Amino acid sequence: MNSPTWSHRSFTAPFTATGRAALVPPPPWHYAGWLLNIAFRCNASAAIPLVPPAAGRPVGTGCVHFADWQACTDGHEMLDPVLAQYRETIVVLEIERPDGSRCMYCPAIWVDQDISLLRGLLQGWPKKMGSTWLTRSLPLEHPAAAPLRAGSRLGASLAVKDRRVVDAQATLTGRPGRPMGFLAHETIGAVGWPDLRQPRRLPELVLVKPEIGQRVGGDWHEASASVHLTPHPGEDIGMLGPLVAEDASAGWLGITVAGARDA
Repeated sequence: MNSPTWSHRSFTAPFTATGRAALVPPPPWHYAGWLLNIAFRCNASAAIPLVPPAAGRPVGTGCVHFADWQACTDGHEMLDPVLAQYRETIVVLEIERPDGSRCMYCPAIWVDQDISLLRGLLQGWPKKMGSTWLTRSLPLEHPAAAPLRAGSRLGASLAVKDRRVVDAQATLTGRPGRPMGFLAHETIGAVGWPDLRQPRRLPELVLVKPEIGQRVGGDWHEASASVHLTPHPGEDIGMLGPLVAEDASAGWLGITVAGARDA
């Protein structure tokens, strides 16, 4: 039985007449952050179970992004930063689409903020809770600042349910870097929600791409890097096996997500 028409003002639950308590307001969503990006090689065959066949075929390359974000809608979050700030680890795989084109697919992503988690699920990015830490670069010449120059060392890690999953280290080379992963290619995700009225029926997946604009920054700084993936009893990302770091970069980026479209 459907509820009668109700002029609530909530984009997401909880649904109320004011909409004030909704966890996520509608787009546009604005993001600015510091990222460490590590491009890797992996076993393409091992990645197949992580990608819907309708999306495409893994080609054996991907990227892990460690990100320290600040996000807002109309800007009120900037005055209450608990609503704006979060860290996350993003894994994307390069795939060949059925038409032969290439893009990225996001099979796994972990975040430490419920607002970001729900925004990601709406975009087809399968966010779960996790703890990400990464070295920040600050605009200071100081031993604790990790300035953007040759020799500065950066580290990052992800832990999920108290178990370490990803460890990475990078050293800046002093040369310009390149965008990689979702920073360089369109990235698609899968949206699917179960219906508890039919608990034995799995969700039907819809492939979508976020509508991204207002991109600023992206002056990437090259790094040499290593990345280590540890199998986790509750995560499938370990199916990729050993990751071989091929390239890395670090820098700042600002983007806006206005919505999504079919992929």
